[in-house]
Amino acid sequence: MPTLLVQPTGELSVQIYKDLCEDKDAVPEKMKQIKGWLAMQPHLPPFPDDHRILTFMRGCKHSTEKTKKKLDMYFSMRAAVPEFYADRDPLSDSIQKVWTEAHMPPLPALTPEGNRVIWMCGAQDELNIASAATAMKVALMIGDLRLKLEEHGVSGDVYVLDASQATAQQFAKFTPAIIRKFLISVQEAYPVRLRQVHVININPLVDVIFNFVKPLLKEKIKNRIHFHSKMDTFFKFVPIEMCPEEYGGKGGSLKDFSSNWKKIVEDNRQWFLDQESVKTDETKRPGKQMNYDELFGASGSFRKLNID
Repeated sequence: MPTLLVQPTGELSVQIYKDLCEDKDAVPEKMKQIKGWLAMQPHLPPFPDDHRILTFMRGCKHSTEKTKKKLDMYFSMRAAVPEFYADRDPLSDSIQKVWTEAHMPPLPALTPEGNRVIWMCGAQDELNIASAATAMKVALMIGDLRLKLEEHGVSGDVYVLDASQATAQQFAKFTPAIIRKFLISVQEAYPVRLRQVHVININPLVDVIFNFVKPLLKEKIKNRIHFHSKMDTFFKFVPIEMCPEEYGGKGGSLKDFSSNWKKIVEDNRQWFLDQESVKTDETKRPGKQMNYDELFGASGSFRKLNID
């Protein structure tokens, strides 16, 4: 099996640990505190997975309180958004179809800053996403596996979105509700540190989409979104040596990267099936239960994301 995620070493490893505020001597005690807290929460499921907990700690820069909040949200979103977290059999027809419609693999290499790059584009000459929710479900399945596969920890994530195939017909499938749920899932329930978003091969529809999503984002996140009509400007952010060959890069085939991730998702089929019940039970939450309508702004008001 090819290497899915190259892990940092040497000076880059030291740089990332510094960026994540990781003190190796302090990790065991913080891990003990978080595991003790998890065991005392009647509404949360058992989570005997030290490595995944460590990934959450790293994404929260080893803040114990932020890690607790993030873990609570992780399990809460699994209950709140069944369209993303239920029926996740990798061999189901609906999920298998997504792999023929879109590529969304994390690239193997890291940027010089220690960031992981996730590349998202259509898998065919014409973009044809049958179900926006199912496509997002697969993206989050990959995210779940990264909790285990990021052995070292990374400085942050960089997302690359190819807009060359975007059409009004396809965009219409991504409703305000589904986009809102996805953004909140990614940013508040996963240990993601969003560094940059790059939209490449822009077309006039990109402005419409950006203006649609913009109310969800804080100002500093808007400033991390970059638009590129040519790859030359993009390569100033992400080295050409690690980018897919299909985009003029030298890092290997995007099709192969996507195929490798499809295989690892399928290899973990039993784990995904077992995860169906791993979610909050709001009836057992101490104090006030989580209000999903309030969380997602169902009243019509957009809920801005709290992104560090």
